[in-house]
Amino acid sequence: MRTSTTIEASGGDWRELVDYVTEAEKLGLDICWVAEAWGSEAPAPLGYLAARTERMLLGSGIIQLGTRTPMAIARAAITLSQLSEGRFLLGLGPSGPQVIEGLHGVPFDRPLSRMRETVEIVRQAASGDKISYSGREFRIPLPGEAKPMRLSMRAEYDIPVYLATLSPKMLHLTGEIADGWLGTSFVPEGAKEAYFDHLDQGLAAAGRTRSDLDICQGAEVAFADDEDALRAMVAGRKKELAFSLGGMGSATTNFYNNAYSRQGWADVAAAVRALWQAGDRDGAVGLVTDEMVLATTLIGTEDMVRERLRVWRDAGVDTVRFYPAGENLDARLTTLGRAIDIVRDLDLDFARDTDPVGGTDLVGDTHGVRDIEDETAR
Repeated sequence: MRTSTTIEASGGDWRELVDYVTEAEKLGLDICWVAEAWGSEAPAPLGYLAARTERMLLGSGIIQLGTRTPMAIARAAITLSQLSEGRFLLGLGPSGPQVIEGLHGVPFDRPLSRMRETVEIVRQAASGDKISYSGREFRIPLPGEAKPMRLSMRAEYDIPVYLATLSPKMLHLTGEIADGWLGTSFVPEGAKEAYFDHLDQGLAAAGRTRSDLDICQGAEVAFADDEDALRAMVAGRKKELAFSLGGMGSATTNFYNNAYSRQGWADVAAAVRALWQAGDRDGAVGLVTDEMVLATTLIGTEDMVRERLRVWRDAGVDTVRFYPAGENLDARLTTLGRAIDIVRDLDLDFARDTDPVGGTDLVGDTHGVRDIEDETAR
């Protein structure tokens, strides 16, 4: 498995965030994703980080559809790819109606067709061809006197496209057209029916296989010294999960709630959402179980985290996205370093089990990951 993390440039000390990323690169982290929720944007921080890092891949995790035209996204992607000398990954996501309509004032309509057409336009722009596109959502150029144009630059490097999706139709689209999937709310035991079946159907429709799609999953990672510390950690995460189930999205649309429902918690997820929407936040938090927290995070003793990561790897996760716990920069980096070391050990164990006589170099580099140039060229 490759290792990654996600940051957001909203609030806090930007210099500390930069230190976090540059130190994470020294620890051997493979990818840093930069998010944009309802705060800072992703491209500007990514451009800065491109100048402060050397090896690490940098991705938008994610740029939100509806906040920019497809060509604005294409220009940002090509620019960041050039600045980073081919280290940029374009992560796109539909976001949700609350952010898109409530903050940006743009209708949250037909995200499926908007996603497909945006990816097609971005790839056309990156090719250096003139942009001529006629779809359900976008027409370039508009009818009239305008003629097709091409950008005054073209992409010198491949720009892998990752889609952050949760619903069955969007997952199908991801398998069909994307280079990677940025998932969340992931429970490996329920992932086949909730996620992988839909991804695989999309892959098959495009004549592709799972090896053509980088499965990138994320969760908080935290290490507990004993059972008492673990209980305190789990209790502290219940409010965050209750917010995802009840407060994300709108009163009628919550993709996180739907994802948990498809993985075996439909009744609890519905009850949490109802209480949260009714204003009973404490009641909603009280319904979240320890099992729900532990199933969707990487929280536990070191042995528990190691075993959980093994389950993730065996379920098909190619890239794990860590959100390391810690009260300060040093603590977060320490947590991240421990998690990276566990992944390295798992990869070494897998290599030994797969090739016990040592006839083939399955480990590759010192991080136990596939060659970065191969990844960016897919």
